[in-house]
Amino acid sequence: MAFYFKTFPKVSYDLRKNGKPQDITNLMVRYKLSAALKAQAMNYYTYTIEDGQRPDNVAFDLYSIGSYSWILLLINSIHDPNYDWPISQRNFNKFIKTKYGSLSLAQATVHEYRKVVNEHSVLFDQTIIPKRTLVVDETTYNTLSASGREISYKYDYEDELNESRRNILYLPYDSLSIVLSEISSVFE
Repeated sequence: MAFYFKTFPKVSYDLRKNGKPQDITNLMVRYKLSAALKAQAMNYYTYTIEDGQRPDNVAFDLYSIGSYSWILLLINSIHDPNYDWPISQRNFNKFIKTKYGSLSLAQATVHEYRKVVNEHSVLFDQTIIPKRTLVVDETTYNTLSASGREISYKYDYEDELNESRRNILYLPYDSLSIVLSEISSVFE
């Protein structure tokens, strides 16, 4: 992450309140990928984060440079890797126990009732139709047929949320120069 802040502008600030201002990195400046660069979906690839991988591990796997983890976070609009990055199964279980008291309680506590609008299917031309559901109240849920309804438990909800963070976008190595030069031009 140190490389990320290297191009940030400096600001003179009396950090110690002793009348002697110092030049420090202005952390209040933020950079956002330009809409044009983000809109070029053809330049992005999908990477699936394995259990326990950290941003620097993924950056090293993709770019052979672990300090480029900030690029992955920037591309995917991840502001806090502690909450926006998928957690390992071990840490997930700890999280569930802390939040709900126990794994079994989370697995038994209803998060929401759902009406199945359509099941997952694949058409003759290999077009994938994803499963769709609607959230309903318990009374409506009880009037639906067994095949037309499902329950989402707290554990399942948290697991789906964590798993949804596993697929991230990344730029191929040869496209990184575009991002790096754009950032440099912004902070010059």
